[in-house]
Amino acid sequence: ATRTKSADVERADSGIGQMPARKWRNRASETLSSLQAWEAHRPCTDCGERDLPVETDVQNCNQRRADLCEKCRKRRTERKESVLEFVNTEASYGEDLRIIKEEFYLPMQAAGLLSQEQLLGIFSNIQELIDLNENFLEILQEEIDQAFDQGDDDLMTVCIGEIFLEFVNMLPAFQTYCLQQSSSVNMLNALEKEKELLRIFLNVSQNDNTALRRMNLRSFLMAPLQRVTKYPLLLSRIIKATNEYHPDHGSLREAKSRIESHLEHINMKTKQEGNTWTLRSFRQDSKKKREVINIEMRETALKTVGWLREETRFVMEGSLQLAQPPDGQWVKKGSKTLKFQNMQVLLLVNMKRVSESSLESAEPGPVKDAVLVLIRDKNNGKFHLLREPLRLSNCIVSTDPDCDDTFELIEIRREAFVFRDSDRARTHHWFRQIRRYSRELGSWKKRRNALPNIMISTPHTRP
Repeated sequence: ATRTKSADVERADSGIGQMPARKWRNRASETLSSLQAWEAHRPCTDCGERDLPVETDVQNCNQRRADLCEKCRKRRTERKESVLEFVNTEASYGEDLRIIKEEFYLPMQAAGLLSQEQLLGIFSNIQELIDLNENFLEILQEEIDQAFDQGDDDLMTVCIGEIFLEFVNMLPAFQTYCLQQSSSVNMLNALEKEKELLRIFLNVSQNDNTALRRMNLRSFLMAPLQRVTKYPLLLSRIIKATNEYHPDHGSLREAKSRIESHLEHINMKTKQEGNTWTLRSFRQDSKKKREVINIEMRETALKTVGWLREETRFVMEGSLQLAQPPDGQWVKKGSKTLKFQNMQVLLLVNMKRVSESSLESAEPGPVKDAVLVLIRDKNNGKFHLLREPLRLSNCIVSTDPDCDDTFELIEIRREAFVFRDSDRARTHHWFRQIRRYSRELGSWKKRRNALPNIMISTPHTRP
């Protein structure tokens, strides 16, 4: 009986009266009409324009591409083609490098046609270029495969600019090869005239070895020069097809600027060495000129400290004002009594490589050493070191509240230096970075119960 009564009181309608239900249906109908109107004039997901064609059959079109205007569809297609061209040409360049090694270098070495010194003179750092290409191409291909696996058929998630900047260390390797190219060709010409067996080997290889495509050794030796000059063109093509709001747009522009600056630096070095050939030149501006000077300073610093390029990181670099106080009472007298001179300063850190298989480790290894390189302004086309590099493991870095626009670096049992930047905030940034590595590497940590502040003679200073 109870169940029957419960069933009798159950309502068959929605519980909403007739008038509210009619209003609800009208509101739903209006909402549906608004959605249909918006769908007909929906904005392009790339540019925000509303000139999209109306898609009636959603099942027969790619919904993701249906949200794009015709202009952006074309741009995405061009970008995909440009990205694939970049990767495919990198693979072709790598194949030419392997031909140089496997079809020329190794057979000539095994047959004893040339000595090891002569082989090094002709083929230069070809093995370094091969290793760089393999690592670079592996990362590029992984990005392409991952994009396709995730359904990104347009390769919009592939960031060529970011990857290129991660492998920027390959540009100095290209420079080494390019600067030796003229002497390599001259040596090859001279040896080919002297050694008949070498001449026969090169002729037979060109005519009978199908892997060479009837190209001679000199043509293959030009592959790195052709590749490094093609990077700006390929990057420009990707930039042109990449929307300015794309996360890789800024990295692409920076990568293009970096490679152009390195090409200009290679041209400058070739002129200094008296070579007549040059690489493709690009429009120079003040930024590129500044970068060329920076490249020159980095090379000077690397040559001075003698570290491996792949283990070196340039933490900071730029112009600082430097003074050497005659006594320890300069704080009381004020920094105005010091005589400052402009100096180019580079903070270099030697990082231990975590993995031998990668150039840029996701987790950087421990710091082995850190130095400050002090370079005078450019004079007669060359840089001059003020002194040998300052090893931060032997230095104490401090600042004083009364002179907060400067900081002092004391080399234990040697000299003291006062630094400042024209911008106070940047002065503090330099101080924090230098103090960090000085504390991390300081030899005072190895002494029992030692503290860094007991070595600072001035009572007003703090570590």
